[in-house]
Amino acid sequence: MGGGTFEPAADGSTAPRRHPEWIKARIPSGDTYQEVRRLLHGKTLHTVCEEAHCPNMGECWNQRTATVMILVTPVPALAAFCAVKTGKPAVHDLDEPRRVAEAIRGLGLDHVVITSVARDDLDDGGAGIFAETIRRLRVACPGMGVEVLIPDFNGEEAPAADRHGGPGPTS
Repeated sequence: MGGGTFEPAADGSTAPRRHPEWIKARIPSGDTYQEVRRLLHGKTLHTVCEEAHCPNMGECWNQRTATVMILVTPVPALAAFCAVKTGKPAVHDLDEPRRVAEAIRGLGLDHVVITSVARDDLDDGGAGIFAETIRRLRVACPGMGVEVLIPDFNGEEAPAADRHGGPGPTS
């Protein structure tokens, strides 16, 4: 196992084990990486890759792989477990599903993963945007696999408006 070596140092002591080349994250670069970056940024989309400062982003984007994060509105606080921003978003973007579908069509993927931050501030928790994004992807990229990693919607099966007989939370 492992790929490191123990080499004697000049004084005869054993040098610390070096990490194998495959475990080292590379600085994101290359034509494909730049193309994916321009496409995603041109559609003002967010990815888990960037939001979480993933060290494998360069490798994935060079293989035309990215996990798109919908329903993101930048806010100042950071989650304790990673760099994904948290807090109370001001708005959500109803045009985002169209932009996601256009960008993914441009990537020419066989499979895409769509996820989001939890949007407890929305009556439906963002379910409508997820559904519209999936519909748009099905039209733009027929035959492509679509995987969604959805929030838990606070364990509720119905939108807040349906549960309470009126509009959901407005705070």
